[in-house]
Amino acid sequence: MSTTHFGLVSPETLMSHDGLIFLKGIIAGKFPQPPIAETLGFLLVEAEPNRVVFEGLPELRHYNPIGTVHGGFAATLLDSALACAIFTTMLKGDAWTTL
Repeated sequence: MSTTHFGLVSPETLMSHDGLIFLKGIIAGKFPQPPIAETLGFLLVEAEPNRVVFEGLPELRHYNPIGTVHGGFAATLLDSALACAIFTTMLKGDAWTTL
């Protein structure tokens, strides 16, 4: 049984892998899941060229005052998925950021 770890890697570690290999390393537990995933309760679970999958289930803490899931939850998932899908195409040493 493995435990999910959250955290950051050094810039040198990040830049020494291409995007797809790095993301697959997160999924395999070689690298930590990002801290935002712990904060919002979602995980990166699949990565292939041009495609990633995050898995998460909104909880009560994600609701807004009108009783629906806050748009920030969906926006963060969308931002993560789009940015990481782009990252799957990047070569070792390339950099990117979110929307």
